[in-house]
Amino acid sequence: MISDTNGNCRLILASSSPRRRQLLSDAGIAFTAATVDCEEVWPPGLEGKEIAEYLASVKADAFAGKLAENEILITADTIVWCHGLVLGKPADAEEAKKFLRLLSGCDHEVITGLCLTDISRKHIFSVTTMVTFRELSEEEIDFYVREYRPYDKAGAYGIQEWIGLRAITRIAGSYYNVVGMPVSELYSELLKFKECKY
Repeated sequence: MISDTNGNCRLILASSSPRRRQLLSDAGIAFTAATVDCEEVWPPGLEGKEIAEYLASVKADAFAGKLAENEILITADTIVWCHGLVLGKPADAEEAKKFLRLLSGCDHEVITGLCLTDISRKHIFSVTTMVTFRELSEEEIDFYVREYRPYDKAGAYGIQEWIGLRAITRIAGSYYNVVGMPVSELYSELLKFKECKY
């Protein structure tokens, strides 16, 4: 790990996502994992990245009052935006199949909203990746949902899994954003945040 990654700051990642935790760890970013409980709802009228950024901010607010002087909190929320709809984590197999039918044969956006917070500041931003699926057959959809049970994934798919290898024809933007965390962009924003450039 580069010695100045954190300096004298302690990073707290408030996320239960094993993929986010693994990506930050693989990038050599030292952090403490925490969880935050809040209702993932948003005001009417928000669209796309506005929703992802709002939810990341709400998660930070739920952690209010728990930060020390030298701590920076990272919160994030990833959505899939397709046909003007938010495809979050599917509740069950039928909803997972419904989501994959919507994604079949079209472009969609994977958007991660992020919020960096310390005891006096909050910086909110988002990263968007465009993903294209080829047409999926009902047999492929059924197989993927049955075998991979993608109920913990926005849009009901994991790009790193069988369906990503078989069916995704193009991505424009950060691959790791689709996995769960745009680490390069987060790292750049963390450096600026620590240098008080916001």
